[in-house]
Amino acid sequence: MQFDPLKRREFIALISGAALFSLTARAQQSAPIIGFLNSASPAAFAHFAAAFRRGLNETDYVEGQNVAIEYRWAESQLDRLPSMASNLVHRQVAVIAATGSPAVAHAAKAATMSIPIVFLSFDPVRDGLVASLNRPGGNATGMSLFADLLGAKRLELLRELVPNSAVVGVLVDPISPEAPPRN
Repeated sequence: MQFDPLKRREFIALISGAALFSLTARAQQSAPIIGFLNSASPAAFAHFAAAFRRGLNETDYVEGQNVAIEYRWAESQLDRLPSMASNLVHRQVAVIAATGSPAVAHAAKAATMSIPIVFLSFDPVRDGLVASLNRPGGNATGMSLFADLLGAKRLELLRELVPNSAVVGVLVDPISPEAPPRN
């Protein structure tokens, strides 16, 4: 069977393209997958997602090159979080970044006991995400802002800076999770 030179080149280009596509797909499969679970919408959280990607880039993880990110957005419908977290577990992500509210971290914790979960919380012990700060246990870890624990220290520093002040006002969002309980 004789091939026309032009058709032979097209055939070789087609096979080469298919091989490259296969290698690219296989390389993407071997790259770790990060699950990014959030309670908000992509538009409302876009600047945080961009900062997340920048942080990964600073540690030499570049989305689409050596790491993949699976985004799940609950669009403020918290009842969707458990199925989204389960979906990320099913996708066999390497880690889940539980961003947004503590409900996100709780959904991720309920979905897996083995995949690491990274969260941000004002008080992870109070939120029930870890057993204690000294020995958190389990697969959840994260960063705590300790906002409520630092209030007394901030007041002490303010008193040192303005020793003659008689009245100090504090503005607090009453529905914020770190707001003190109302009596």
